[in-house]
Amino acid sequence: MASRRSRSASEHDSDDDSYEVLDLTEYARRHHWWNRVFGRNSGPIVEKYSVATQIVMGGVTGWCAGFLFQKVGKLAATAVGGGFLLLQIASHSGYVQVDWKRVEKDVNKAKRQLKKRANTAAPEISTLIEESTEFIKQNIVVSGGFVGGFLLGLAS
Repeated sequence: MASRRSRSASEHDSDDDSYEVLDLTEYARRHHWWNRVFGRNSGPIVEKYSVATQIVMGGVTGWCAGFLFQKVGKLAATAVGGGFLLLQIASHSGYVQVDWKRVEKDVNKAKRQLKKRANTAAPEISTLIEESTEFIKQNIVVSGGFVGGFLLGLAS
């Protein structure tokens, strides 16, 4: 029984020599999680910064953009609404008279022009969407921080 134990222990020691040691830090550095999700060519451009720094950078810029978007949106909505209100008051007071036949003619003309241009604009839009998607894939951490910050900026 003792010879069996000593022999199995010596066999076990020799088996240790045949195993390869895997350095997980190197593996993790070479195989980012987003490579599995978004493909081999993806990865953040700002890799020299830590993940926390990338999230903070994206969050701060997103918050600023969201806050400005909120303020400009309120200003634009106020201006458009005020303009419609003034036009309505002017119309009821008799200062403005609308030639509805001319309005209908101009609207139909604009519809025809939009239909013609809609087919030519599609390739430009699809190219813009592809470029935006590629940028987001390459900067997934910063983009995630930006979206979160943008939403917080809209809410504040």
